[in-house]
Amino acid sequence: MKKVGLLTVMALGTVMLSGVSVRAQNQAEGRKLYASYCATCHGDKGKGDGMAAKSLPAKPTDHTNGAVMNLHNDKFLMDIISKGGSAVGKSSFMPSWGGALEEKQIRDLVAFIRTLAVPAYKPEAPTAK
Repeated sequence: MKKVGLLTVMALGTVMLSGVSVRAQNQAEGRKLYASYCATCHGDKGKGDGMAAKSLPAKPTDHTNGAVMNLHNDKFLMDIISKGGSAVGKSSFMPSWGGALEEKQIRDLVAFIRTLAVPAYKPEAPTAK
């Protein structure tokens, strides 16, 4: 019975940690992916001023705006990248990249995007019980 209990605890821990934070991901790889997939609309520096932004009816999100970006948790950012804007109640002009990018790549993108926000993003610390 102890073996089953330990396996359950390990499985729950893995599930709980899987979507919590992307801080340990590869920000350098995320930077490369951002240049390839995001900069056209969001701009090289993430200000929402990319070349394609001028032709869109809605301005792409300014990833440097910490007052806005820091309101969103990592799961939300992963969802908007993988499923597209309309899947999370945002602009349908934000495409879904889930078919082109693997989950690790999306985590790398989120890790890089987090470096752009001013003030810097501070994930919530777990509360002690």
